[in-house]
Amino acid sequence: MKHPKKTLRFAPRFPGGPATRRLVLGAMGLLWLIPVYLLLVNAFRPSTEYDADRIWVPDGDFGFFDNVKLAWDAAGLGPSILSTLLYSAVSPLAAVVLGAMAGFAIVVLRLRAGFWWFMLLFGGTIFPIQMLVIPLFISYSSADLYDRRLGLVLVYTAVCVPLAALVMRSFFTGVAYSIYEAARVDGASVWRIFWRVYLPLAVPALSAVAILEFAFVWNDLLFGLTLSQNENVRPVMTALSSLSSAYSGSTVPVVLAAGLVMSLPTVLVFLGAQRIFARGLTLGQY
Repeated sequence: MKHPKKTLRFAPRFPGGPATRRLVLGAMGLLWLIPVYLLLVNAFRPSTEYDADRIWVPDGDFGFFDNVKLAWDAAGLGPSILSTLLYSAVSPLAAVVLGAMAGFAIVVLRLRAGFWWFMLLFGGTIFPIQMLVIPLFISYSSADLYDRRLGLVLVYTAVCVPLAALVMRSFFTGVAYSIYEAARVDGASVWRIFWRVYLPLAVPALSAVAILEFAFVWNDLLFGLTLSQNENVRPVMTALSSLSSAYSGSTVPVVLAAGLVMSLPTVLVFLGAQRIFARGLTLGQY
């Protein structure tokens, strides 16, 4: 009996051997660290000691905390941080639940014309977000949602739902349909199956999507500039942008120090949830 020939596949090798590979990776790492170095050096120098000709040279004095205090008072970052925490927590959570519902209906319940419903839901992402600014501003002004926290929660949720629906549709496609059939035979309702069976199975994928959407909402500038004005409502990145205006009077070290501090939440979230995030990227394998 003849055995079929096996085709051996070898992983592509980096030209030049391990030494060259380490050298190239080290050079790429240094290139990535150059902007980080410039950010740290100039954020830690006193606000009045900035010199464009000496941006590469660290200053002997330490003025980081003074710079943060100046930025905090000038931009009113306290209320903006609280508002951004609300947006970054509520909107991704609502979006992943709605996206999971959409994926469950399309894949598990086998919604009629489900693919076209999904295309309608996800198709809006092909348009640049900038195209939504003017219609949102007009509609929010008419509906009394302009410069209100509820309005920003709604728009962030709506923007985040398509990605969640895409991921959940892919995830539920890899789950055996027999699980749903067995639960129905046992007498479980559709809602009970979704909340007690499918949603717990999707926790890794939901977590990965929620982390990405948390970073998007926290770092958003466009919607905050367009749909908010009051310092108690505007997101933190909108508040930071006021520091770099021509009338703020803030120096470069103050702006850099504030930007460094405001970027820490997303960094901490990724570091603290890196295992969950990496697990969620392997959809359907857990």
